[in-house]
Amino acid sequence: MDTVAETRLFPPSGAGSMASCRSIKTVADFRHDGFVVIPNVLSDEQIAAGQHLVANLLAADPAPDGHVGPHFLWPRFPADGHPLLAFYREVGLSRLAAQLLRSDLDVQEPDFAQVAITTPPWPHRPGGPHVDGLTPGEADGRPGTFTMLAGIWLTDHRQEDRGNLWMWPGTHVRFGRYLAERGADALTRVEDMNDGPYPRIELGMPTQATGAAGSVLFAHYLLAHNVGNHDGATGDERRETIYYRLLATGHRDRWRQAVTDPLAEFRSS
Repeated sequence: MDTVAETRLFPPSGAGSMASCRSIKTVADFRHDGFVVIPNVLSDEQIAAGQHLVANLLAADPAPDGHVGPHFLWPRFPADGHPLLAFYREVGLSRLAAQLLRSDLDVQEPDFAQVAITTPPWPHRPGGPHVDGLTPGEADGRPGTFTMLAGIWLTDHRQEDRGNLWMWPGTHVRFGRYLAERGADALTRVEDMNDGPYPRIELGMPTQATGAAGSVLFAHYLLAHNVGNHDGATGDERRETIYYRLLATGHRDRWRQAVTDPLAEFRSS
């Protein structure tokens, strides 16, 4: 398996405000591979604050005793706010994500988050990928598409097989071609797809994203991905990530174009 390390745009500084997605290489990598890892987004204090938030959420809604492997929480944001929405704003995730979008688009604030932990030992390797938001879809019948996934890494991901996300580079483009040939509504026909669900397209070799705590992963909505194994021993550090599903402004109105022309919402250079 290949490993994709973080795209280093600045020397280590501990100052999250210096992180950027504006470089030509970062934009090109995202368009080609379907994802990028941006280092040094969070300061040490912000990492600690994020870990504290996760600990509080898990204390209120814990995994079963003795649980190993993946465990997820899906807190929704009420009208009066939520600590994970405040954290999203504090780390400047919207500003950073917008740098990958066309200049006429912005990022809508998310209305929920996903807290993802993987507790070792969990040697299971994913058999294949999935696409988010289809099972179930939206209440109005629309598939739960979005523009990109943003993942804040609260624990170290520099070593493979420590709960790293598995991804299949370039599949966002091939999935888009699949939908362009069959129509955007083919996205809802999961019975025509492999288990996951994910369509029967050329996947290529998977890769694990690596990087330090405080990095942020951005991944295209259509990119093939899955939760990875954690080969650590009992008592080793668990993997902790906070995910936000980000929509470009107007995405819900043009979701069909966004999935059949998968680079339409993004900067070209």
